Amino acid sequence: QVQLVESGGGLVQAGGSLRLSCTASASRSIFRPNAMGWYRQAPGKQRELVASITSGGSTNYADSVKGRFSISRDNAKNTVYLQMNSLKPEDTAVYYCNVQEKVFVTMDYWGKGILVTVSQ
Repeated sequence: QVQLVESGGGLVQAGGSLRLSCTASASRSIFRPNAMGWYRQAPGKQRELVASITSGGSTNYADSVKGRFSISRDNAKNTVYLQMNSLKPEDTAVYYCNVQEKVFVTMDYWGKGILVTVSQ
């Protein structure tokens, strides 16, 4: 089984910064995540991709966060980070870590979610 542990959320004023972390672990000797990323879901809205990063380091960002957020990963630690700068109230949401692993099929794993609240 794969477990994802998220940390770093909280309350911040508009213009501030937060850094989210997500560490993936598995109860087996071989675990090699492919894409890792962050999604978010605001109240009354659908879950949306924020940013993702492949094992090779290629990144993808939602237009709404380009230039403000930066995703990175430490493959040795199976950890993905999301540095969020210049936060806006509209960034308020529950942020979910996502890890994909391709063996014979692609498996998606999700964290429990972490709340980020940006006040005016």
